[in-house]
Amino acid sequence: MTTRPDVAARVRKHRRALRAAGLRPVQIWVPDSRRAGFAAECRRQCLLLRKGRGEGATLKWLGKVADTEGWK
Repeated sequence: MTTRPDVAARVRKHRRALRAAGLRPVQIWVPDSRRAGFAAECRRQCLLLRKGRGEGATLKWLGKVADTEGWK
């Protein structure tokens, strides 16, 4: 089994390599899809969008500009 210092050293080395490649870490917080009520809230927001004045035009535009080449 790997010891904690081995793992920490490996992670530091990996992060140094990423930074040397010009990358930087970014943390993103997203809604927890496992949380109770998540699906209901998604549905509620989708139904609100369906009634939106510009939603049809936006979806039509997205369909035209989306790069879906090679998608199945």
